[in-house]
Amino acid sequence: MGWFSRKGPSGFSGASTAEEVTAGIDGHGLVAVITGASSGIGLETARVLALRGVHVVMAVRNVSAGLEAREAIVAKIPGARIDVLELDLSSIASVRRFASHFDSLNLPLNILINNAGVMTRNCTRSCDGLELHFATNHIGHFLLTNLLLENMKKTCRDSCIEGRIVNLTSSGHSITYREGICFDKIHDPSGLNDFVAYGQSKLANILHSNELSRILKEEGVNISANAVHPGVITTNLFRNRTIVSALLNSIGRIICRTVEQGAATTCYVAMHPQVKGISGKYFTNCDIAIPSSQASDAELAKKLWQFSLKTIVSS
Repeated sequence: MGWFSRKGPSGFSGASTAEEVTAGIDGHGLVAVITGASSGIGLETARVLALRGVHVVMAVRNVSAGLEAREAIVAKIPGARIDVLELDLSSIASVRRFASHFDSLNLPLNILINNAGVMTRNCTRSCDGLELHFATNHIGHFLLTNLLLENMKKTCRDSCIEGRIVNLTSSGHSITYREGICFDKIHDPSGLNDFVAYGQSKLANILHSNELSRILKEEGVNISANAVHPGVITTNLFRNRTIVSALLNSIGRIICRTVEQGAATTCYVAMHPQVKGISGKYFTNCDIAIPSSQASDAELAKKLWQFSLKTIVSS
């Protein structure tokens, strides 16, 4: 456990929990949207933010599961302010409905945590004809962020509080990102390996953060955008990968983090004062790290941004 518990410049480590990294932080008056908040890291992130007083909006595909999760949190945190709204990130129409529904709540927005993700057995297409990993893990979040951005800009202007956007990425980027993003396979995923497809969708999350950060800085907007790698955690992300799930379950005690530890870096980047003014970075173990060369490619980030804009407009 030595390497796992070694503290970095932030004062935290891979063994730190989400509660530990947010201890003493007052989130009252803040509003956060968290995608995929009904289970795993998303649920723990929602719980800890609610514990710190944040008004949490759980954006979930399964509303019944989301309501059950909300009840479980409220039972332990009386007075927690939590809303549950439907969001299917693989559907552009669903993302637009969610944004409209959120607007109707007349809430400000301080924190956006793009947490949800899928890993499927096959490179199937979404209802919009896009490769499913890319559609769900990147395009859905890209559109959601764009639709909620004006609210975040107004909120940070009115409150003089920095807005924060957190994109979750994944491990193994040095391998799965080697070929970059196969743009020609987004609309025709035939022959695309599912691990590569998942990897390129997570590469897209980092590139999205980088380009968004650049644009926000250029506009002089007080909103940060960072990417977070939560570490290796046994969650239902691997529910369709029998061999991977079995392997993680067998060695999980050695290499895997708990969900409480996995949500730590997300909560740290979303709330901690140490992160104020830091944008366009890649975090792991609550500290800034260096991603792969592909993930640091500014030109690829711009190309992805333009491709994503065209995709959401044409779909």
